[in-house]
Amino acid sequence: MEQINKIAKPDIKKASGLLLAISIIFVAANLRAPITSVGPLVSYIRESTGISNSVAGLLTTVPLLAFTFMSPFAAQLARRYGVERVIMCALIFIGVGTLCRSISSSVALFGGTMMIGLSIAVCNVLIPSLVKRDFSNKIGLMTGIYSVSMNICGALASGISVPLARDAGFGWQGALSCWLVLTAVGIICWLPRMSYTRQGMAAVSQANNSAGEAKLWRSPLAWQVTLFMGLQSFIFYNLVAWFPEILNSRGMSSDSAGWMLSLIQFSMLPFTFVVPIIASRMKNQRMLVAITTLLYLLGIGGLLIDNNSLVPLWSVLIGIAGAGSFSLAMLFFTLRTRTTQAAAELSGMAQSVGYLLAAVGPLVFGVIHDATHHWTVSIAMLIVASLLIFVFGMGAARNRFAGEQAKSQID
Repeated sequence: MEQINKIAKPDIKKASGLLLAISIIFVAANLRAPITSVGPLVSYIRESTGISNSVAGLLTTVPLLAFTFMSPFAAQLARRYGVERVIMCALIFIGVGTLCRSISSSVALFGGTMMIGLSIAVCNVLIPSLVKRDFSNKIGLMTGIYSVSMNICGALASGISVPLARDAGFGWQGALSCWLVLTAVGIICWLPRMSYTRQGMAAVSQANNSAGEAKLWRSPLAWQVTLFMGLQSFIFYNLVAWFPEILNSRGMSSDSAGWMLSLIQFSMLPFTFVVPIIASRMKNQRMLVAITTLLYLLGIGGLLIDNNSLVPLWSVLIGIAGAGSFSLAMLFFTLRTRTTQAAAELSGMAQSVGYLLAAVGPLVFGVIHDATHHWTVSIAMLIVASLLIFVFGMGAARNRFAGEQAKSQID
């Protein structure tokens, strides 16, 4: 009987880990699609609700501002109520928000969008800490898996929103509300995790008592991770907002320009999976930071060349760089901290500042263009951001832990 138990326990543990991995995948699938599905439908929403262009533009800004506001509080909620319970509540509120914004009312539209943004912010922060807690030996693999899940569903949502609204006859309300199916699957998959709530609370509470977490906001390393995260978000959301417009101004058709933006996102997918696995096996990640920066400089710098035939090459290079910087940012939350709670706090800090940069970036980019009447200075701003990614990334890539004295760590 004892021999049977010895054999059974590893099998049960393996099955439990697999179920948790599947649950995380479906939670991650809900963290981009509700946002990326909106952009292509803005014209339909504007015509239906009567809102102005400037107000309609806020639909893509509101979630980023919600990320900024909510991210610092996610770790506190997890410490008080348990990681599993907080994530379940966040999934439920994503569903409620999706329903609300499907109503033909501008108040419900923005209220639902804000609710979705706040809920996604919580999951954005807690998933890396959950990976650190339950997959400490497979951090790179799991980071790659949930990152790919987010990006695949986000790209898919961007591509099929208009066909669902126009060709399938769902209208913009139906095209947005169809993502409730994905949320429902996520909730169902997460239900078994609710039995782990007390365990999660205990783990977070215990971690909260560890030394080196109290002064995270004063840690130079934490700020290096934060600014690395913020600058890669700044570049990505500027390109999402303005890349097609830049290409249109140079004579490329709207359809072709849209496909170039899609090429950036699809180029990210394989590297979003591979980079965390490689990075987690390295003593430090400085080489990957250097490669990422070089690709950014080549891709973004290439946009200064007025040759549309080279744009696919620049798009692929930017996509690979974006995948590298995003994956490293997600990985730094776990590699640069010792405990689950510290990972959640660093994630909250970095994403709060990072998405604030992402929210103001497109506005600054547009203002510079309006002032100069060309894109050169705006593109140069992205080149400067790429150089700063190198500066802060080289610090964040060191094999140290945030909130602890540098002399006690190994370079």
